[in-house]
Amino acid sequence: MPNTADPAAKLRTAFDLFVAGRRLMRQNLRRRHPGASDEEIDRLLGAWMRNRPGAEHGDAVGERAGWPRRSRRAS
Repeated sequence: MPNTADPAAKLRTAFDLFVAGRRLMRQNLRRRHPGASDEEIDRLLGAWMRNRPGAEHGDAVGERAGWPRRSRRAS
């Protein structure tokens, strides 16, 4: 179990979860399109990553914000 206070461990965990999610979606696409070539699965995966139905603006709730965020210092 990684040290949850270690920022580097948190980042590694985030990357590991991203890779695992991508693998799961690739398997899902293989089941949905059993006759598709590897290149077609790659194309479908890329399209899904760009425009995920239900998460077009990200996974978080709330209002969209620009990046980088402006400082919220009191005047």
